[in-house]
Amino acid sequence: MENGTILTKYCNRPLWFVLLSLCVLAFFSHRSSFLSYTKPFDTKMVKETDPERSARRSFDSCHGRYIYVHDLPSKFNVDIIKNCSALLRWSKNCDFLSNSGLGLEIEDSGETLQKRSWYATYQFMLEVIFHNRMKRYKCLTNDSTLASAIFVPFYPGLDVQRYLKDDPALRRDSNSIEVMKWLTAKGEWKKLQGRDHFFVAGRTTWDFRRSGDSQSGWGSILYELSETKNQTILGIESNRWSKNEFAIPYPTYFHPRHDSEIFQWQSKIKKIKRPYLYSFVGGLRPDSENSLRSMIINQCLISGRSCKFFDCQISNCKKPVNVMNMLQRSNFCLQPSGDTSTRRSTFDSMLAGCIPVFFDPKTAYIQYKWHLPKNYSRYSVYIPEKKLREGTVRIEMVLKNISNDQVSSMREEVIGLIPRIIYADPGSSLDTLEDAFDVAVRGVIQRVDRIKKKEEHGRKPSQM
Repeated sequence: MENGTILTKYCNRPLWFVLLSLCVLAFFSHRSSFLSYTKPFDTKMVKETDPERSARRSFDSCHGRYIYVHDLPSKFNVDIIKNCSALLRWSKNCDFLSNSGLGLEIEDSGETLQKRSWYATYQFMLEVIFHNRMKRYKCLTNDSTLASAIFVPFYPGLDVQRYLKDDPALRRDSNSIEVMKWLTAKGEWKKLQGRDHFFVAGRTTWDFRRSGDSQSGWGSILYELSETKNQTILGIESNRWSKNEFAIPYPTYFHPRHDSEIFQWQSKIKKIKRPYLYSFVGGLRPDSENSLRSMIINQCLISGRSCKFFDCQISNCKKPVNVMNMLQRSNFCLQPSGDTSTRRSTFDSMLAGCIPVFFDPKTAYIQYKWHLPKNYSRYSVYIPEKKLREGTVRIEMVLKNISNDQVSSMREEVIGLIPRIIYADPGSSLDTLEDAFDVAVRGVIQRVDRIKKKEEHGRKPSQM
């Protein structure tokens, strides 16, 4: 009866009143149902499923890419470059340290370069440039447990550079030994014994490989230390037999602030006329008449107008405009070994759209595996040094036999590789392109990830 009375009462109401009442009842009913699903729950009682975990991670763009940076004492980096006169005695006012390690900006290059983002960059400044890029890395974390890899901002190349030639007190080893002691005392190290750590070396591998029981000789003992062998090393040159060294490009003169500057440069060098079939930018090795350099210079000179030898003992090769102007006018650029297997000129020539010609696989093919294509014939020419010494090949003939279509295809490949072989200005970031820094960091993270997975499965990670 009571329900019937209520129903009769509502039926006698105006239609608008009945409809409004029903809407109010529906709202509160829905709200109650919604709250029953969204109220907090005990995470200890409910285990997150894989799909739920994946969904949560998808909202974190840095997941799997976080880097933790050790806060090293300043003696291992900043203090090294404070006394910059000891690093480069020929440099006035330590200009090479300007602009976060990029050097002085080139303001007047005529038609050779662009108006912005070109610098007189010293070839051994990778440690400073990389560190300053890392400071702006978008996936830094203060929580080392979240990190996919841990960066050690030590400047080993600049450190040893002060004492390479004259160091009776073995000062060249002290910082290397001390930084390893500092690292091994940290909790971050003890988790994986440093196998998730990495650092950058701005000089060639042989500058850090002096035998520990020898006080005389060249370089430091950094790479001979057991703690070093656990870490990933990024350097301008690696030892092919080492499992933890990975070569990354030498710094070039171009450090763009925006993607558009790269696109403009690529467009510019595609249109440049190249009057020389090939060229060599470098100097003689007067102490060795039988050196490969002497042979290729002789071949260049007898090629007449087909080749241009830009002699660094006569012309100023420390002026970037001179070097880039020469490289831009050549179809092929010769890259013989120098003091070591690798050359900064390899990357300068590619930046100029000039196809590199190699005589030793150690100059590039077994070095820059993260940055250059595995199929080296796509972007370069290989002439075995042995054949050159035997006199069975002439460089000019080899290059003339490459069709125009092949040359165009190779140049397109070289120009397409430019973003991957340059380091962007540390004060900016690229939007759609990966530079050499990005490629290197990704390579480290992938390597550390493989090591961690092997650790989880109880396998030995030392050969990764």
